[in-house]
Parts: sequence; C-alpha cells; structure tokens
Amino acid sequence: MDREADVVVIGGGITGTAILAELARYDLHCVLVEKEPDIAAGTTKANSAVLHAGFDAPQGSMKARMNVAGNRLYHELQEQLDLDIQWTGSLVVATDAAEEAVLHELLARGQANGVPDLAIWDGKKVHEQEPNLSLQIRAALWAPTAGICWPFGLAIAFAENAVQNGAEILRECEVTGIRTEAGKITAVETTAGLIRTRWVVNAGGVEADRVSQWAGDVSFSIQPRKGEYVLFDKTAQPDLVKGVIFPTPSRTSKGILVCATTHGNVFVGPNAQNIEDREDTAVTAAGMAEILSGARKLVPKIPMGAAITEFAGIRAVSSTGDFVLGFSKNVDGLVQAAGIQSPGLTSAPAIARYIAGLLVKASKAALRADYQAGRPAHPTLRTLTPDGQEKLIAGDSRYGRVICRCETITEGEIVDAIHRPCGARTVDGVKRRTRAGMGRCQGGFCGPRIVQILARELKIPVSSVRKETRASYMYYDKDEMSGGNA
Repeated sequence: MDREADVVVIGGGITGTAILAELARYDLHCVLVEKEPDIAAGTTKANSAVLHAGFDAPQGSMKARMNVAGNRLYHELQEQLDLDIQWTGSLVVATDAAEEAVLHELLARGQANGVPDLAIWDGKKVHEQEPNLSLQIRAALWAPTAGICWPFGLAIAFAENAVQNGAEILRECEVTGIRTEAGKITAVETTAGLIRTRWVVNAGGVEADRVSQWAGDVSFSIQPRKGEYVLFDKTAQPDLVKGVIFPTPSRTSKGILVCATTHGNVFVGPNAQNIEDREDTAVTAAGMAEILSGARKLVPKIPMGAAITEFAGIRAVSSTGDFVLGFSKNVDGLVQAAGIQSPGLTSAPAIARYIAGLLVKASKAALRADYQAGRPAHPTLRTLTPDGQEKLIAGDSRYGRVICRCETITEGEIVDAIHRPCGARTVDGVKRRTRAGMGRCQGGFCGPRIVQILARELKIPVSSVRKETRASYMYYDKDEMSGGNA
C-alpha cells in the first residue's frame, strides 16, 4: 500500500531508532523501515555494549564529537527513558613502557576531545580496582565516564518513545530502490509499497553504501568487519571484572577486551576480521582461540567451563575513516548516517540530535505541542520488593508464572513485551526485551513455551513463529504447510 511521509529513516538499529525518536519531537510525519521482523537485528544486537568515554577518536573527527556528546546525553536520558546503563568506568591497561606511552597519548587526546576526569593509574591502584587482572599490568588509563549498557534495550527505548509520539515503524519492509527526479529524492520503493517523501535518512548499517548508491551517491563504501565474542554464565567467578578492561589499542581495533554486562555476565572479545559477506556472523575455532588468547593477557583465569554462548557481530567500516553524517552533496534530500562503527552505540543520541537539527532547519518544522517524554512502564517481577511482587501478581496472575527459570522471567513480562509499542514478533525479540532464554540453559527450558505464547498472542500458528530473521521458522508442520488441519 502506497503512503506518504515527510521523512523516511532506513534502518532500525540504534542509530535509526535514535534519529526517529529525535525527529518525533517535531511536527513531522516520520516512518522508519526495517527489513527484518524486529528492530536492532544487525550490529546493535551483537557488539561490546560499551558506552565509551571518548578518548580514542582523533580530535575534530565526527567520531570524537559524537562520542563525547552522546556519552553526555545518555547520562541525561538514562532516567527519562529507563535505560539499562551502569557507569562502571573503563581501564586501558599497559604492560610495558611502550604501552604506557600510548596511555599518555590517549590521555592527551581525550583531554583535547573534552573527556572529563581522565587519569593515569599505577599498577597498584589498577589492581585495587580490578584484582583479577594480570600482574604484568603496570599502569592504566582510567575513564570514569565510560559505562556498560543493554544495547537492544536502548534501541527499544528510542523506538517506543518515537511510536508514542506518532512515528511509524514498518518491519519486514525491505527497501528495493530510491526514486529521484532532477537529483531530488521523491520516494522510497519497498516490499510493502511506495513511500513518497522529501527526505531519506540513510541509517542502513553495513548496507548503507548500497542504499546511498540507489539514490545516486557513490561517495563512500562500507567494509564489513566481523568481531567474535564469548559470553560466560553470571555465576562464574563473580566480580571477575567490575567494568570495562581494554588492552592498549591497535590502528584498526580497540582490541580484545574483558567486560562486565549490566546483567551480571562477563564476555570477552571481539577480534577484527575484514570480510566480504555482509551477513557472515558465523563463529570459528580460530576466532575463539584468538579472542581467548587476547583476553588471558588481561585476565589470566578466564572461566572457560562457564562459557554459555559464542556470537559474532559485523561493524560498518567507512572508506572515509569517519562517520558519514549530513546532507549528501550529490542527492538533494538524502541525509547520511553511515559508517557507524565504534563508538556508534555511544554516539547514537548525539548523531540523532545532529541529523534532526539539519532536517528541522531544512523543513522549518516546529516542536510538537503534545510531545510526551519517556515511554510506557514495563514491570519486571525480579526487580520488585516482595510487596511489589504481590501487588503485581494480584493485578495480573500471569506475572506469577515463571517461564524462564534462569533469569526469573514471567509470562506477564513476555506478554507485555509482545504487545508494547513496536513489540516482539520473534523468539529473539522476546529474549532481547525480557532476557527470557539468555540464562545458562540458553532457552532449553523456556524456549518451547515462549514459542507457544508468541503463537497465542500474535494469533498465528506455532509453525509461523520465527527465531529472528524473516525465514528462521522454529518448527515445520508439513500438514499445515500443505493445507492440512493438523
């Protein structure tokens, strides 16, 4: 079905959803299109979940500007949007004199970028903060404004706030082309129909160069870069690390880190592999060996017996060496938000404010008089006091039925996740909103029940429930697929 919009945002990752939420503050009809059944199904779902302080990027670069500003905005947005963030600080550690020299370079760069309260710590202070680190570590750069977060939760928060304020999110809506006339954007072609529009925001992640090319802008290219990770059960060596531990960085990567998560787990990774296949998220034995070797240089006693899953994500590395932000110089109406690799997660709210500012100025849009800050509340049984739990269950008995034992997630929370604005449509969508299936058994116990709840609440056959992507069906019912009544 054809439709019209003032702005079409292509891509439902952290960058696209943050931009949509910022644009929803204004009197603009905005539509976000995402090819998968759920948002944040690309880089946003598989990254290091670190909110960087901002000392890595070169002074004056878009990465540096957006990183520092984005970090500050997350401090402001955390309470307003109920964001899952812990400001743990980060350490970049050094084991010899050459690496110590790099720490001082990072300190100077961070101070030039405007990062507050950076400091060089000696080995004694480092080990007081993180006693499980290698005894070879002799110094570190301490960045107290860094933190850890739940990336999918951030994207969901932006999406829910945007929808609450009138924006539309079209999922399973793949872009197939962009129409222009006399060098100006006129419409976006999608599998769900034509969207006539004046402006297109390209937040296409690893596909952003292809989106740009459809519109006629070939000014940059994207190199997909894969990073692999190992996640450990949260019962393994509690307090293995308290925050974010980086090695001294290389020219291409911040290195293999050891990092806590907001939910009590620890992970190690990523490595950095330039690849050709933009959908290659397979993990390899060689990759696992590489990241474990790197992690053990920071923390010798990595608890491999407690590993519960391995995964990989793909970063969009721009040929420009920096974020590609702003109006295209070649196509009128095309706005680029491309090449968003690290520190893209941290930069997202600042990128959103920058892009929205350009569009608001161009469109002369006014602030919405009825704008609603925040997003709908989402009760979680495990975080409440006993009295609070009793009241929640009294109001809806489904909150008294635990579906995921590992993470203590109830049926009520799963149903809520399905029916919220931009709610879950897949098993992984439920998992990333509630953590059902993220515990030690990785969904072995709760998975079949979650499938049943999705089928019931979405009013679809069990055989139509998917794990994550468009074709990832959980079950195959030969009678149903052939038209039978089974």
